[in-house]
Amino acid sequence: MTGIEVAPATPASLSETSPGNRRRAWIVTAMLVAFMMVNFADKAVLGLAADPIMADLGLSATQFGLANSAFFLLFSLFGAVGGLLADRVSPRWLLLGMALLWSVSQSPMALGGGVAMLFASRILLGATEGPAFPIAQQTALSWFPNHRRNLPTALITAGTTLGVVIAAPGLTWVVRQYGWRSAFAVVAIVGVLWAVVWAFVGRQGRHAVAAEDATAETTEKPGSSAVGYRRIIATRSWIGVTAGFASTYWILALALVWLPSYLHNGLGYRTTTAANLVALVWAVSAVAVVGQAGLTGWLLRRGVSSRWARARVGGITLILAAAGCLALAGGQRGPLTVLFMVLAFGICGVMASIAVTTVAEFAPPGRRGGALGLMNAVVTVAGLLGPVLIGRLVDTQGLAGYRNSIVLSGVLLLLGGLAACTLVDPDRDRRRLAR
Repeated sequence: MTGIEVAPATPASLSETSPGNRRRAWIVTAMLVAFMMVNFADKAVLGLAADPIMADLGLSATQFGLANSAFFLLFSLFGAVGGLLADRVSPRWLLLGMALLWSVSQSPMALGGGVAMLFASRILLGATEGPAFPIAQQTALSWFPNHRRNLPTALITAGTTLGVVIAAPGLTWVVRQYGWRSAFAVVAIVGVLWAVVWAFVGRQGRHAVAAEDATAETTEKPGSSAVGYRRIIATRSWIGVTAGFASTYWILALALVWLPSYLHNGLGYRTTTAANLVALVWAVSAVAVVGQAGLTGWLLRRGVSSRWARARVGGITLILAAAGCLALAGGQRGPLTVLFMVLAFGICGVMASIAVTTVAEFAPPGRRGGALGLMNAVVTVAGLLGPVLIGRLVDTQGLAGYRNSIVLSGVLLLLGGLAACTLVDPDRDRRRLAR
């Protein structure tokens, strides 16, 4: 069994390099990208239908924020539990079960549920989506050695943005033509269709812990596979990437829940235009995530340490996004505001992919799923707190509440970027965990 990962000194085995194995690796990766697209379309539907839902159900902005925060009530807990479980149970079946439960949780609102059912369905959806990102990434990691992981993990992260790129105009059209409940029916059906396909093609790769052997790309110091989770989460690298990822998740929650409403009610854009701008932001995010993978891979191939190639690339990106937020807070409707919005919301998502590959670099494979799940659990607390806090600011301060929320987001991004730049050093912490 292997633990501490470095580039292979010998040629990979025939099974790793065979066309069939490579093809299966990318088929699974494509399915995981689609999985995350469905995941974020499920999250986005409530924000895209915010105004008609609040009007039909008689919700204030604070109550609507609470409904969104309800999604995260069990999200963090089950994210940690799911990550730990992925170290013991095949992720193939965990992913299948989650996708089916997502569809079940969306069904009550499609069939006429009221306020109580809205809260209950969002809590169930949050619980079943909590482990999605770490388990999807854990499954992708099992198909690729360390030096080839940047692109697949970036593509899966980009899937979170592509889901909203497609959902924003698509579900907005469904809401306008057929009512907001129809949008919930659409995402439920899509979840079932994904689960059917995954049941046939879903697999775990040879770089899973149970399959690693002497031909794999890593070596392990005796006893390193027994490293406790407490030691892993106490490392400066885990703390640094978690802080950076948490600031990113705050922005993701703001974009999912309140950005459509801010563009429509705060800046006066038409509903269709607001949906298209939301899609633009998430499209830029997808490009940024994939571009970061290319840049990071290029730097690593040239011998640049992961501390610079991953952590500081991510940290600097968060600092730039913070500048965009602070500039956006003082802007008015127009092209410059759109530019600041794209900078603020469109580039910080790179930290999600960087956080995953960084943790995978220094955490032993036998503890990787749990380390990712625990990180996700901490990070997603931002999703629990953000929507209700912003809703409260909007209720009490009106349009100024939107602006103050964006300023607060800029400060959090700045702190997260500084943490990533100053704390993270995977090589250092990998050596420490190997002792």
